Amino acid sequence: MAKSFTPVLVLAALMLSACGETTTERAATGGGIGAVAGSLIGLGIPGFSWWGGALLGAGAGAVIGAVTMPEKKAP
Repeated sequence: MAKSFTPVLVLAALMLSACGETTTERAATGGGIGAVAGSLIGLGIPGFSWWGGALLGAGAGAVIGAVTMPEKKAP
């Protein structure tokens, strides 16, 4: 039953994820993108669960999103 909801959750997470202007926004969206990517990678690794991949991906994505700076636009 959980596998039937996986494509819907992946699509929703990708649609709701975006960059952000503040550090908090970038950390939150980075965590969302990382969770989706991690869950997909977790599904492909034998002996590793999708939720384990989602947790690792969310943590890594949040950290990367928090430490990055938005690109400055030319005037």
